[in-house]
Amino acid sequence: MITRKMTIIAQDPSIKDSKGKILRSRVDIPYEKLGPGPRGFRVHIVDYDSSQQVLYRPLDHKHYANQDKDPFENVPDDKLLQDPGFHAQNVYAIIMRLLSRFEAALGRRISWGFGFHQLHATPHAFAEANAYYSEDAQGLFFGYFPVTKGEIVYTCLSHDIIAHETTHALLDGLRDTYTVPSGPDQAGFHEGFSDVVALLSVFGLSDVVKALLSRKQPESNYIQKNELQVEALRKSVLLGLAEQFGKEISRHRADCLRRAVVRKPRIDAQQIHDFEESHIRGEILSAAVLNSFIQVWRKRLESWLPNEGKAVAVDRVVEDGCDAANHLLTMCIRALDYCPVVDITFDDFLSALLTADFELLPDDGKYKYREELRKEFKLWGIEPASGTKTQFQKGEVPELGIWKKPSGESEKPLDYECVHRESLQQDKNEVFRFLWENRESLKIFENAYTWVISLRPCMRLAPDGFALKETVAEYRQTLDIQAGQLRSVCKDMEKPKGMPDSTQIRLNGGGVLVFDDFGHLKYHIHSRIDDPDRQNKRLEYLWRNRIIDSKKRYGFSDGSPEGQRFARMHLRRDRRIEPKEEWEDE
Repeated sequence: MITRKMTIIAQDPSIKDSKGKILRSRVDIPYEKLGPGPRGFRVHIVDYDSSQQVLYRPLDHKHYANQDKDPFENVPDDKLLQDPGFHAQNVYAIIMRLLSRFEAALGRRISWGFGFHQLHATPHAFAEANAYYSEDAQGLFFGYFPVTKGEIVYTCLSHDIIAHETTHALLDGLRDTYTVPSGPDQAGFHEGFSDVVALLSVFGLSDVVKALLSRKQPESNYIQKNELQVEALRKSVLLGLAEQFGKEISRHRADCLRRAVVRKPRIDAQQIHDFEESHIRGEILSAAVLNSFIQVWRKRLESWLPNEGKAVAVDRVVEDGCDAANHLLTMCIRALDYCPVVDITFDDFLSALLTADFELLPDDGKYKYREELRKEFKLWGIEPASGTKTQFQKGEVPELGIWKKPSGESEKPLDYECVHRESLQQDKNEVFRFLWENRESLKIFENAYTWVISLRPCMRLAPDGFALKETVAEYRQTLDIQAGQLRSVCKDMEKPKGMPDSTQIRLNGGGVLVFDDFGHLKYHIHSRIDDPDRQNKRLEYLWRNRIIDSKKRYGFSDGSPEGQRFARMHLRRDRRIEPKEEWEDE
């Protein structure tokens, strides 16, 4: 792939190198012929400040003698901080770098959730300590605010914040149903997953990792062994999120915005009301994943650390950390294809993680990533959602925590006679035909409205160099009924206490179908619409918290646009403020 290099700020302006200069990096991003903005085929920077009503001049690489050259390669720090053109480049480059990282992991192009080709991004959107993704506005919006010393903090100069908000947009493109009100895990998943991606993606910049690990001895190529213990790595600046933003917005805290990795695990956390807020809930997910990363990193180090001496080569330490983070980040991104279409829980995501990695590496490899993930998630009371046994065509194998093969769902075999295998990889109508012919075997609720929402051929590369070809199809089901009719769907369904029988309710369901390259179904990850346990929990949570869906079917409204949901969620970063749920009646 042809690439170009662009200068970015590696974390945020508060993080300096050994010479006191802002830590920066030059990153490779996919090459394209850029228009003013920069404006490319997937990202368009439109820098309009709504607070000052100012439209900044778009950065145009054609104004430079070599339009393919990085215009900010050797400029001083004050130029980076003050030049709106660099701010635009910083946002564009980080978005494109993350987009290409997702597409490489998934083996296909990714669409934005709002249905258009270009994501808009505004580096100086408003004078406010916030940044967010808006599906309705088809873009990312970054705020700025003054601090006590008279300086301005620009969220568009924080790698972590840009990567976090970009992940919201990418996740919305892959699973737009995850912004529909459901349960605390689903809201927390958006935040936790975005934090994981933001933090692990830093390890793709090996020069940055080396500079941060060597801060105590900047001129040395060695690092003390006591700095490589698990607790020391947990407290590393590498695993803090948005340092400058966090310190300035919450000055009573000496730590950065979120540091989930040092949060003490609680096996009952998911049952505690205080853990229902989306950011705090998300820290459960990010803590489990990031502590798994630290355990694997430490395990890799122990395989070669000498018994003698107090210092070791920092380059080898960096290499192990970057390799571990890259593998785990790829696992997390690929797991999205194996996640339920609706009402995701952390249990579901754990099974998706294990399944996605199992498909490419059945023996779990030398460093046992899946084993570490299961241990860390279990500390938070999270177990795989896949059941106790997994059936395979070659017989029963020990529990691995992965999703069940479809052959174990029904005694009735799947019917392929009425479908064309090749068309299953290309045509949504053919996938629906497959669903219709096998609705009994796949246990699909017939009385709900059902449609195929996506069909995505993809190719993943295994560590041994072999390609894994799959086709991922997703379908949804909805059923609109009154609360008093719930038992007609399933006798064990119950409406929440106090809900009138006439309350309009929408039940959601759906599934993911993963086909191999011969058109055989490998996995059916199914959220049944007539599952009483899932639906009862969802309805109880929504009713108890007075949360509505986008069509206001529960009769409550806060009067705010649905597209601002992430803006309101992210204002909760200052935990001195305790706003209500983003869909809650005020």
